[in-house]
Order: sequence, then C-alpha cells, then structure tokens
Amino acid sequence: MSLDWEPSRGAVQISALMTRLNDLREQGRMTWNERARGWLGTLSEIVGALEGDGFAECSQAVAASRRDRQPAGGMWQGVNARTGSVASAIWVARPTAPMAMVFIQVDGEWITRPGRDPDEEEGGEG
Repeated sequence: MSLDWEPSRGAVQISALMTRLNDLREQGRMTWNERARGWLGTLSEIVGALEGDGFAECSQAVAASRRDRQPAGGMWQGVNARTGSVASAIWVARPTAPMAMVFIQVDGEWITRPGRDPDEEEGGEG
C-alpha cells in the first residue's frame, strides 16, 4: 500500500447526486482550500451532509493528542446501501479555528474540485 498522494490522479468533483454536500459548498459552509487541497468546514456538518446523501456510518476513529486529549483528527466512513458506494472523510483539527481540514473520498476517488465544471453535460443533455 502506497501512502503517496497524487492530487491530480483520481480527483473528481462533487457529484450532482450529492445534493446535501453541494448545498454546504454553495452556502459557503464548506470551502475548498487549494493550498492544502482539502475542504474547510465543520466536521459535523460535512458528515451530516454525507449521511443526508445516503451514506450510513459504518466506521469512525478519532486520534487525540497525548498532552490535552483533545481530538487531533480522525476518520469517518459510510456506505450507501442503495448504490453500494463508500464515502470517507479524513479530518485534521485546526487548533486555532473551529473548522477542520477535511479530505473527502467516494469510491476511492478524492473529491478535490468544488462542484460542476461549466462545460460538463448534465443529465444526458448534449
């Protein structure tokens, strides 16, 4: 297993079918940070949006600091029973800010682009 991350490989946009996640982005409550190549947002809102889009939690882990036992980061994973898709959210706490840095993956593809490309076709239109 390689731990190297190639942000340009396997990068996808937020699917139009993920309406709750799109809503967070459109409302500015989840913003893309190009420098970190991740999403800034409140973890509970992002996980709530994934659950609202049909992903039921199947795994969760939290890593805490040894010094103050505050959560330093963690992972959440959910499965969509209807589609069989798996979503993962890996998060890192930002001590000076209420929002975490969240890296989202669906079916092994990193969600690294905010929304739909203007030139992308919608629903079979050509």
